[in-house]
Amino acid sequence: MQTRERTPRFIALDLSIDAIAALRPVVVTVRRFDRDLADQLRRALSSVSLNLAEGNRSQGGHRIARFSTAAGSVSEARAALRVAVAWGYVTGPDIATGDAVLDRVGGMLHGLGASR
Repeated sequence: MQTRERTPRFIALDLSIDAIAALRPVVVTVRRFDRDLADQLRRALSSVSLNLAEGNRSQGGHRIARFSTAAGSVSEARAALRVAVAWGYVTGPDIATGDAVLDRVGGMLHGLGASR
């Protein structure tokens, strides 16, 4: 019987996926009012996860660059959420859980050396 070596979990990546799951209904709601904003929010959320995964397997300056891009996407997603609330597409409580997770991911990215 072969045993497969488990890849260690990357908590920041796991949390970014949790944020997508928590905010998926928000993206759907925003899309009914503003397709462009919903698409930008969706792309920013995906970018966080994809750049975290790429950065986790990169080295040196490439690693920091991917984590910095992910941090920028966290900021973009959080701004898009605030814009959606400001336009009245969703409410603060609608975004609270996902926004809190993104805030945590942003803090982790800072700890991983992402530039601001």
